[in-house]
Amino acid sequence: MDLHDYKDVAENYDLYLQSMYRVFDKHENFQEFYLDLARKYGQGGVVDIACGTGAVLLYLAQNGIEIDGSDISEEMCKVAAQKAANLDLDLKIYPADMTKFSSGRKYSLAIIARSGFMHLPSQELQIAALRNIREQLLPNGILTFNSFDPWPPIQAAQMNVGPEDFRFDCEYINSNGNKEMIYNAISYDPYSQQMSGNWKFVEYNDKGEVIAERLRPLMMRQTYRSEIRLLAELCGFEIIDIYRGYKGDKEDLNDISSARDFDSNIIWIMRRKD
Repeated sequence: MDLHDYKDVAENYDLYLQSMYRVFDKHENFQEFYLDLARKYGQGGVVDIACGTGAVLLYLAQNGIEIDGSDISEEMCKVAAQKAANLDLDLKIYPADMTKFSSGRKYSLAIIARSGFMHLPSQELQIAALRNIREQLLPNGILTFNSFDPWPPIQAAQMNVGPEDFRFDCEYINSNGNKEMIYNAISYDPYSQQMSGNWKFVEYNDKGEVIAERLRPLMMRQTYRSEIRLLAELCGFEIIDIYRGYKGDKEDLNDISSARDFDSNIIWIMRRKD
């Protein structure tokens, strides 16, 4: 299981992301970015894959985009569906694995926002997902997903992280109204390119006493730009744009270098080849 599969994580997801983004925000303007993409490429319908609790899904729906949502976490889908109901939005939101989902229709745009693609922990699963998503797209349909440039100094540091080497991440007020501190101990395996470990959630009462502590597992895979280019070609896509961040900064498609800036969002735009 991944941390997003847990009910307590899904219920608090929006709350702790707000705190994380206040400290280290690489997602400014991300909703507007996807709205622009949907207006450009989504005339045949949009699917938000790995939709989480609906940050992109609901924003696009509120702005008139015809969109469905899917996530491997049933708990995340439940939260997104309740938020949609609260907004009087009638949306199709369903739990499904991106390597084999099918809603019974085709789309002109598939979105995997934020880190959804990176939660596929192996190259085999990445290939399965890309090939399946291609089959869910209309001819010349568009897929977008994110990666980041792996950064060797961070990789080296994470290779020495043990299961109990927790570092502080953020503090927020959880859905119970209590202060909660989040820590993580994430290690890196250079052979599998996987980041894995645990997040630790420590909850306090109003007296400052610890009343709950939970460990939730996390696994992600770091994928290099050269790999993504090859995966796109192998799975029947052509890359048409690459953005660094959500403010419209395009990169040169012919520039094959990487690892310029740790943890910047690299946003891939690719078209189904027919």
